[in-house]
Formats: sequence, structure tokens, C-alpha cells
Amino acid sequence: MTDTLIILQARTSSTRLPGKVLLPILDKPMLSHQIARLKGIKTAHKLIIATSELESDDGIADLCQALNVSCFRGSLDDVLDRYYQAAKANNPNDTVKTIVRVTGDCPVIDSEIIDKVIKLFHQSGADYCSNCDPATLPDGLDVEVFTFAALTKAWHEAKKPSEREHVTPYIRNNKSIFTCANYTHPNDLSHYRLTVDEGVDFELITQIYQALYPIKPTFNLSDIITLLQQNPELGQLNQHIIRNEGLIKSELADQEQHHD
Repeated sequence: MTDTLIILQARTSSTRLPGKVLLPILDKPMLSHQIARLKGIKTAHKLIIATSELESDDGIADLCQALNVSCFRGSLDDVLDRYYQAAKANNPNDTVKTIVRVTGDCPVIDSEIIDKVIKLFHQSGADYCSNCDPATLPDGLDVEVFTFAALTKAWHEAKKPSEREHVTPYIRNNKSIFTCANYTHPNDLSHYRLTVDEGVDFELITQIYQALYPIKPTFNLSDIITLLQQNPELGQLNQHIIRNEGLIKSELADQEQHHD
């Protein structure tokens, strides 16, 4: 039998909204809400929070301890190394063959969608499967699934800073080496933004939680879309922000470094 690890990366030193993962939503840290939602996944056996060794991330480690969730601490900037070391540390018997990557800025991530992506990954036999290449779901519901072997090869081979910081570009950009699959949602909802990078993002997510969580703590994507369709002004709060802005900036920095 092979095992599946979910590794959620989180840090408090984000530049646009520092400490965002620990900001309170309905009196609970944002990260604790996301952890609770990930526990609804049926097709994975363990959840690990991968944070940095910096003192500023002690609060994340403390939260994990309070919630009885595994925490791994590694490099701040070389997130690919953090993932590899976290996976390796939680694979003593070499039974882990599948890694699921999620990021700590997605507090309304949907466990049902993650299960569908994991299922497609296994059915396709691919090395890598995501729901964002191309995206048909809102920013903030991204999930990537890949083999431990693909992670290991990327860890050995990836050289660019953007490939180390964003974990999977080496895999996604080398489709001659890795077989890739993509989950496509029946309806294109990619124009919605449900991730948290800036203050207006957090404002929107807080309003979503205030409207839905007291009635249905396990609210899903369908509930969110219904709310946003009924209250279109909510969805307009953060429409000016570019999707994957952090990755785009990192790749531009790589190009500038190459030209210097």
C-alpha cells in the first residue's frame, strides 16, 4: 500500500500582508480554518504543515502543536527543499509515493475538489496533476499532486530561484520529462479570487466566513459562488489583483539575473 502526504506551506513573513496566516477569522487563526477544511480530504493519510526555521514562524509551530497537527520546519526561501525534506522526514518506510501541495493563503480550499484532483492523478498515471494549468477554478482553490519521484528529481535538478521558491515550475516546465494531467471544472470560475495576498482579499474571505460558517462550517465552493452571485459587490473587492503575481515576479527576477 502506498501513502499520500498533504504538505501545506505557510509562513508569517509574506511581504504584502505580513502574518496573514495567523490573522483571526471568527476568533480563529486563518490557518486553523484551512487545516480543518483539509481534514475533510478522504484520499490522503497525513497532513504536514511546512514552515520555516525562523523565529517569526514559531507561532505557526505553536498552532500546529495546539491542533495536534504535524509541523516540519525548513528553509524559508528554498521551499522546494522544505517540501523535499518534509516528505523525506515523513517517509521512513518508503511507502509515500504521492505528495499533495497546498499553500497557506487558501482558507476556503475545498476538500472535495482536492479529492477529485488526487483521483484524476491516480487514474491518469501522470507524474504531476493540478487544477490550475490551465485554471478553471477560483484563485485560492489551487492544488497540485505529484509523485515523490518527481519531487526528488526536481529537488536535484531545479536551479533557478523561482523553481526553488515556487516548488513545481521545474516539473510543469519540463513536460518532456514529466507527464502532466489537469483537472478541468465543468464551469469556468477562474475569474473569482478566493486567495489571501492583500488586505482586500482578507476582507472578502472574512465576509464569506461571517456569512456561511455559522450556518455550515463545512461550506463548499458551490456555497461560496452562490453567495458571490447574490452579492456581486463582494466579488469586486479584489478583482484588480493579478493571479499568481508572486510567481510572475520571481520568474521576471530570474530573467533579469540571467541578463546581468
